[in-house]
Amino acid sequence: MTVIVEQPELEVEVVEKKDDVEENELLLDGGFVVPETNSFGQTFRDYNAESERQSSVEQFYRTNHINQTYDFVKKMREEYGVLNRVEMSIWECCELLNEFVDESDPDLDEPQIEHLLQTAEAIRKDYPNEDWLHLTGLIHDLGKVLLHPSFGALPQWAVVGDTFPVGCAFDESVVHHKYFKENPDYNNPAYNTKFGVYSEGCGLNNVLMSWGHDDYMYLVAKENKSTLPSAGLFIIRYHSFYALHRAGAYEHLMNEEDVENLKWLKIFNKYDLYSKSKVRIDVEEVKPYYLSLIKKYFPEKLKW
Repeated sequence: MTVIVEQPELEVEVVEKKDDVEENELLLDGGFVVPETNSFGQTFRDYNAESERQSSVEQFYRTNHINQTYDFVKKMREEYGVLNRVEMSIWECCELLNEFVDESDPDLDEPQIEHLLQTAEAIRKDYPNEDWLHLTGLIHDLGKVLLHPSFGALPQWAVVGDTFPVGCAFDESVVHHKYFKENPDYNNPAYNTKFGVYSEGCGLNNVLMSWGHDDYMYLVAKENKSTLPSAGLFIIRYHSFYALHRAGAYEHLMNEEDVENLKWLKIFNKYDLYSKSKVRIDVEEVKPYYLSLIKKYFPEKLKW
């Protein structure tokens, strides 16, 4: 792995098979078993539930919402879009994520490699013939390597969390919306209207999203000429865009291709969210299968 990185300067204001289905589980599409509660015994994505992580998650979103401005996103896309920091394989990137836990996630406190494999294996159970979707499950969070020192060790608020468009009004469906009032764009007339700098039906590809691992991994896949289908790239880029695929916000910015790809994203989201559990995956057992998919859809070494 070749590393050629300089530290950026940022200003911060602030799966194991089960023979029987237990009573507290639900079946999803016949194969994957969906738990009713997360790793902490609570409902999924309950940001107000009292737990050991509730306070830190809320503070994370306050910092995120204050600092994710239109100008900040443009700067980060320009800086990281050149992909001149690291050369490594997809699997090497997966292994790097062993070091990190997502501070924005109220449902899981396991290292990221666990979540990647849980997601991929859950999809594989219900969609055995859609190998591109299995691989998308494995790699969808790889952009979180932005947290690694080789990438400048970006703060978590600039890497993880729910994503949202910048350059237009912040929709109230975005988690902890109240903290946007401290964002400089909130009162900027160029950015605080329904369309802002965009137009109706312009297509999400023309919309700047808050900077983080979603957009970064999309850039990595696209610029390294991955042969994943359009829906796979769409999932990677918008899987944290809950305001869209859970609340239906920002649909006025979508074009026809977005509408079709959103169908796959909604399928994917069930596994991204509900596969989070304490059930461990035997990495060595499934590794050969995923290495074959990586070889099919990606070059051996990628620029990051």
